[in-house]
Amino acid sequence: MDSNTHQTPLQQVVIFTDELATQGGWHGEQLKLAFAACGVSSTFASLKDCLLDFSELKPVIRIPQYEGVPQAAFVRGIAGGSMQQITTRLNVLHLLKRLGTFVYNDAHAIERTVDKAMTSFLLLQAGIPTPPTWVCESRQHAHQIIQQHLNHHQQMVIKPLFGSQGQGVRLLNSSIPLPLPMDSFVDGVFYLQAFVEATHDYRVFVMSREAKLAMRRTGDNWLHNVALGAKCERIVDHDVLDIATQAAIALDMAYCGVDVIRHKTGELQVLEINSIPAWRGLQSVCDVNVAELLVKDVLHQFNRTTFSA
Repeated sequence: MDSNTHQTPLQQVVIFTDELATQGGWHGEQLKLAFAACGVSSTFASLKDCLLDFSELKPVIRIPQYEGVPQAAFVRGIAGGSMQQITTRLNVLHLLKRLGTFVYNDAHAIERTVDKAMTSFLLLQAGIPTPPTWVCESRQHAHQIIQQHLNHHQQMVIKPLFGSQGQGVRLLNSSIPLPLPMDSFVDGVFYLQAFVEATHDYRVFVMSREAKLAMRRTGDNWLHNVALGAKCERIVDHDVLDIATQAAIALDMAYCGVDVIRHKTGELQVLEINSIPAWRGLQSVCDVNVAELLVKDVLHQFNRTTFSA
């Protein structure tokens, strides 16, 4: 790590988004207004439109509508694509950081959370409670694990290894016949998790290793994602805030949304961590401007962070 810090205040930031067609969407507009209120100009760009230029003596990253190397980049969205495309988009973030850009969240943090298997591993390694989880490519192994649970009348959840907002998440019970159809249930990898039955769960926003805001999410069924219509209610529960903070520290996140659920035994468990969390539901139950909190945290971390050139 370079011991030198930034000598000039933050003046410009690139907001990477997958919603260019709508000018950054609601979240992008909220960030743009919050940055402007702090005297920072912002530009929207998509990672898929960037060019890595290695034709000269020094590497160059060309960002549409932007000249040179940005002081900071806020990652609001990464468009889906093939493994090669996602790798290239994350490489843009990796290389920007190496060129001196402060990236919030950086590519390493995104990689740790977008891969649910890695998230589960790091949580368990840190001693943070999380539902029992199995990950494999073998259909035989997966079916053995599922059948063992169903034989004991225990439901399971199968999730896409890469996914968010509850999309593709399915409940496995005795009504689901085995073998599972590979094309409609998994994309080559089985990510299986013990089902935690609860009437609600929690989303906690953590910034700079401190839980800032939290809400209870109550869905019409066993899923409690806001994108699927869950009702939101702001809460202050120190146990929930504490475990979310521990999870963010364990995964070394600049900021994140931590999903927490309470088992019927009373134990709190971390379901997953989102490195590009949405906050529209949280904003609807808060009198604090979430985008302003995020921007203030960007400025705080930008001013104190040291990084390699």
